Amino acid sequence: MTRPYAGRPADSFNFESILYRKEGRVATVTFNRPEVLNAVNYPMLLELSQAFHDASFDDAIGVVLLTGAGERAFCTGADMNEQREFVERPRDYWKWFGAFQEAHERLRHIGKPTIARLNGIVVGGGNEFNLSCDLAIAADDIYIRQVGASHGSVAAAGATQWLPIIVGDRRAREILLLNEEIPARTALEWGLVNQVVPRAQLDDAVAVMAAKLLDKLPEIVRYTRQQLNFWKDFSWSLTVGHTRDWLAIHSASPETLEGVRAFAEKRRPDYETLRRKAEADESPEYPHGAPIVTCPHCGTQNLPAQFKFCGACGESLKTKGE
Repeated sequence: MTRPYAGRPADSFNFESILYRKEGRVATVTFNRPEVLNAVNYPMLLELSQAFHDASFDDAIGVVLLTGAGERAFCTGADMNEQREFVERPRDYWKWFGAFQEAHERLRHIGKPTIARLNGIVVGGGNEFNLSCDLAIAADDIYIRQVGASHGSVAAAGATQWLPIIVGDRRAREILLLNEEIPARTALEWGLVNQVVPRAQLDDAVAVMAAKLLDKLPEIVRYTRQQLNFWKDFSWSLTVGHTRDWLAIHSASPETLEGVRAFAEKRRPDYETLRRKAEADESPEYPHGAPIVTCPHCGTQNLPAQFKFCGACGESLKTKGE
């Protein structure tokens, strides 16, 4: 008879975007999209939630590890190819973010200590998964970086809430506003990770830390985590709903559109054009002006203010006498 409050064998899940295994009392969840530097997409988020739920309910599991496949990346955040779809359908971003939110909440409330095994670069939303874990051990050749202000998003799903708690206000602002790479040794100094070791020693260091955590009383550890999560949960619960709606609405904004296009075209975003539009009173919130014009010939409405001709009938948008 299947027990409803028990875990399942790891190999009984048909995961495609993650790897999931249980060895002894340790469950390992692996971002498994190395071809895109372990970027997160919607199917992966659903699988992460399943794995975290299972590890939480499995009484044989005492520690959960989170890592990335390969050696290049732990996780680089949202899959930008998928994000391009949300430019046309912002409502779908709201749904995507709900899955992102659920995965983080399952990880934070998993009831067991969690270790981020940082085997490669940690970027954007990947760092938010790092921050959701209790502890982190990094290979000495990796870096951590937030990129939202440079690439058209806001790190408002963990990073803006938790970095001030972990590294302090000034360093949090430096990380989130400058978007510079933070080498592993600096990350250790700032408290973003607990240990930095040579890459060849990463697995041994993680195993030692996991063994120390297993040699503790599980109920007491669970409640200790609950108390330690207070400030994270407090800041998250007050802001994450705002984040979900704001990011969904702005997934179709000119700044986000430029960031997504620049990524796809492998170029630097055109920051100056957006600023020049503001200086020229051309409304940087819209690529071609606010949609306030009505064609005097065919009556088509909501045409951009900077258009000279109607896209429906082709006639000039100037009225007689202009």
